[in-house]
Amino acid sequence: MSRPVLFDTDPGCDDAVAITLALASDDLEVVGLSTAHGNTTVDDTTANARSILELVDRTEVPVAKGATCPLTVDLETAEHIHGPGGILGDLPEPTAATEPVDAPAAQFIVEQAREHAGDLTLVAIAPLTNVALALALEPDLPDLLDELVVMGGAAFGQGNVTPLAEANFHSDPHAAHRVVRDLSPTIVGLDVTRGATFPPDRLPALSWDGRLEETIRQWLTYYDEEQLARYDIESAAIHDALVVAWLLDDGILETEPCAMRVGTDSDLARGALVCDARGVTDRAPNGHVATAVDTARFRSVLGAGLESLLG
Repeated sequence: MSRPVLFDTDPGCDDAVAITLALASDDLEVVGLSTAHGNTTVDDTTANARSILELVDRTEVPVAKGATCPLTVDLETAEHIHGPGGILGDLPEPTAATEPVDAPAAQFIVEQAREHAGDLTLVAIAPLTNVALALALEPDLPDLLDELVVMGGAAFGQGNVTPLAEANFHSDPHAAHRVVRDLSPTIVGLDVTRGATFPPDRLPALSWDGRLEETIRQWLTYYDEEQLARYDIESAAIHDALVVAWLLDDGILETEPCAMRVGTDSDLARGALVCDARGVTDRAPNGHVATAVDTARFRSVLGAGLESLLG
């Protein structure tokens, strides 16, 4: 029996790899995509989500358009990293087949959680505005979900927007604060996702001679030379795909329970994920945090998924 998963996403090149990896797996049932601001505006992330589904001929997967801006801070986007419109590649124009559902994303999340009560994995790989709003709509959301997995934060390392903050948490720190505090998530942060690379020398093992193949190649190599040098890595970090790979092979990540909070001030600590790994406070663990990644195992799972997708 496949595991129902709902993506809250802001595609985004690494989001696109994560979504296609899930769609290629018989072990996961993608029950929907809810879209948020983040890598670009929500209008563009929604169009990108629809185009991804069109590209891989999975137009039956519903899309719900979500929050246009963070709860309280100003909107920030990242087209300078992910390309014009927030994503690279030769994507088809969305058609009526992927027209968003009537329900806004927060309501859609609640509806899916109720429909799959106790079984749904919510995969949050965007700023957490939609998830925080869903929690406001349905205070019992923690009990309805089987699991919430969040790509966000930098628990024990440096961020990528500020020295303390990763982009998803920095984009909407108040939403991240509420979700981490109240929803007992598993946090997969930059500490481990920077190891989620798929080097160019792995690419020739696949077939890259069509529209889908070339688009996926661009998603896998979306960092420019400045980004590669800044993080001292050989190829782009496919952050969001690590979450999906872990759902397919739980040996990819090591996690541990931790008391966690997210900073909401407007200066240095905005979006900072604070993990009490040594128990210096009296707070009980309110979730789990990923602490180590098996990069070779990640590459194996992602490579097998791409090979399955590309046939």
